[in-house]
Amino acid sequence: MITKVYILMFCIGFQFSIEAQEIHKRSLGLMGSNFDITVVAQNQTQAQAYIDTAVNEIYRIEKLISSWKPESQTSAINRNAGIQPVKVDKELFDLIKRSKGISQLTDGAFDISFAAIEHIFSFKGQQTTWPSQDVIDASVKNISYQNIVLDEKNQTVFLKYKGMRIGFGAIGKGYAADKAKALLVEKGVSGGIINASGDMNTWGTQPDGSAWKVAITNPMDKTKNFGLFDLNREAVVTSGNYEKFIMVDGQRYAHIIDPRTGMPTQGIISATVFAPKAELADALATSIFVMGSEVGINLINQLPGVEAIIVKDDGTLVLSNKIKIKSK
Repeated sequence: MITKVYILMFCIGFQFSIEAQEIHKRSLGLMGSNFDITVVAQNQTQAQAYIDTAVNEIYRIEKLISSWKPESQTSAINRNAGIQPVKVDKELFDLIKRSKGISQLTDGAFDISFAAIEHIFSFKGQQTTWPSQDVIDASVKNISYQNIVLDEKNQTVFLKYKGMRIGFGAIGKGYAADKAKALLVEKGVSGGIINASGDMNTWGTQPDGSAWKVAITNPMDKTKNFGLFDLNREAVVTSGNYEKFIMVDGQRYAHIIDPRTGMPTQGIISATVFAPKAELADALATSIFVMGSEVGINLINQLPGVEAIIVKDDGTLVLSNKIKIKSK
């Protein structure tokens, strides 16, 4: 999930101590993305132990859900598409079940079986022509969350047809951020941020008691932002087309594919979603690109505890009901 979201911590040297509490941060590559893990702790030794705990949890999740690791349960599901059900851990089963629930909520705009088509596009800004319609159609026929069969009793997952694949590219990092946060809260960490390449989850406060703050960058002018927002035990995810995209006939298309048509989306530059969990925010930010700004914001306004900022191609803003900002 590509984003330009920055956490602002008003401190000298990025680390300070008030009542024996300090902010500590580590940046590293995980799940093929950049992660920043920030914790409030009494000292560096304690902080590094906490961060190690979060890193190990993210590694564990990657081994479970990655469709690129042949030994993962997700890969086993894909290998057995159209052949047989695969028994999986309850954690993965529940993640797939929730993913199907979001698919129903968004009328198929979000669909983890989109992985059947992702290989035919390259979103590095170099692809200038479409794949043939036959190739697109052949891939789209293998996309349908309704053909992901879940057996609750036996805890199995079955993709009904050969050629189907599932992938968690639009939800996995958000899920990892949620799980790492939950583990650190359980360990007694009083505050922190898990920033999974822009899929962010926060808890607690800074050592001085102030809220963590996020600045949402204006994608039309990256030197400006739409203001600062306090984050109180909530997640924020921004998806944008400004770093991963495709240009065809002079038109820019987002890296997010409409699973119903197999075509990259247009009309929106970025979508920022605030939600109780990064997993949900991640999925909804992707869905907004597919649904479009009007339908997308109508859905957001019906969901409790969820808000959004959408930037359209022409630079105009579409805001959910409780968002009040002034472009800077």
